[in-house]
Amino acid sequence: MLVTPLRRLLSLAVPALGVLAAEPLYLLVDTAVVGHLGAVPLAGLSVAGIVLAQVSTQMTFLSYGTTARVARLHGAGRRADAVAEGVQATWLAVSVGLVLVVAGQLLARPIAELLSGSQEVADAAVSWLRIALLGVPFILITMAGNGWMRGVQDTVRPLRYVLAGNGLSALLCPILVYVADWGLEGSAIANVVAQVISASLFVRALIVERVPLRPHYAKMRAQLGLGRDLVVRSLAFQACFISATTVAAHTSTAAVGAHQVVLQLWTFLALVLDSLAIAAQSLVGEALGKEDERAAHKVAWQVTGYGLVFGCLLGVAFAALSTVLPRVFTPDAQVLAEIPNAWWFFVALQPICGVVFALDGVLLGAGDAAFMRNATLLAAIVGFLPFIWLSMAFDWGLSGIWTGLAAFMVIRLVAVLLRTRSGRWAVVGAVR
Repeated sequence: MLVTPLRRLLSLAVPALGVLAAEPLYLLVDTAVVGHLGAVPLAGLSVAGIVLAQVSTQMTFLSYGTTARVARLHGAGRRADAVAEGVQATWLAVSVGLVLVVAGQLLARPIAELLSGSQEVADAAVSWLRIALLGVPFILITMAGNGWMRGVQDTVRPLRYVLAGNGLSALLCPILVYVADWGLEGSAIANVVAQVISASLFVRALIVERVPLRPHYAKMRAQLGLGRDLVVRSLAFQACFISATTVAAHTSTAAVGAHQVVLQLWTFLALVLDSLAIAAQSLVGEALGKEDERAAHKVAWQVTGYGLVFGCLLGVAFAALSTVLPRVFTPDAQVLAEIPNAWWFFVALQPICGVVFALDGVLLGAGDAAFMRNATLLAAIVGFLPFIWLSMAFDWGLSGIWTGLAAFMVIRLVAVLLRTRSGRWAVVGAVR
């Protein structure tokens, strides 16, 4: 019988936390560096950053879907087959990444102009985005690498690989922006450097596993089958967060700058909380691969309790930092005046996020992607999007935008709790 004490959960979660935190932490550094260039570059980074984030997060199945498939095979004692899933996920990453680079270069200008509130902000966004898009294939390779390594319960090497890239780039960013005087473009170049270094290390890890490296199209199709539901789920997230940034950008330059600061902190804490979910995903997949349904349920409720506790602690910590932390990211008085309109929503939602993100990991580990797709679509259509567009129509500003986010999270909370309690997600076997 699979045993999942707190020590084992944390042995996977703590390194996963480092991996999850590395990218948004780097983006927070990037935001702080660019924020001192002024409100327009910060707004440009906000618009371009949300576009790049949505391009990459649309492909989250390369990470989460791969973990679900690999963990079941690992639990069934089929390590070579498990690693082979990582090879095929990497081929998918390269193929899709190259297509996205070409499409992104063609569409960067019209998308930036659509999302920006002024031509000046659009110009700044395009200058950053055209360079940063070159890193997309490497971002996707890193996702695939994280996916298969988490599935075989190796979360230490991914931490080293991601820190190697992002650590160097965090040092490089202020040098390129200020010393080399490349401004916003220097930030984008540093971003690409991080992705190239990390992806190269993940590719090397696959090579040393000595598994066949040729493409296997049947396995790729199987991965895309699971990926389909996760892509639709990601589209719902994209519609929400792109809409939020668009409405903020059309409210004022200060509003979109403030939204960028709080949204980056939100993303950072979401991934902090998600570290437990990553551990749960691996352990749930392993338990179901071993046909141990009882252990899978035990992991589910353990991680729910831990997520709630961590979410409460984060909420208290960031409430205490409300007057100090925003000034790290920008000295602009107008941006600072807008931040409280989003800040207190961000703080109050942390306990809910702790539970939702933890159970997301459980259901992803079980491969329950169809339910997650439907729940996310419902939350977006009923909760988030109506408030976003009403905020634009009635000039509710950031308060309206973040009320929509709160509704989105509450609906998702109810959905995942009911699904977990039902037990219908716990389908045993090496593949689902």
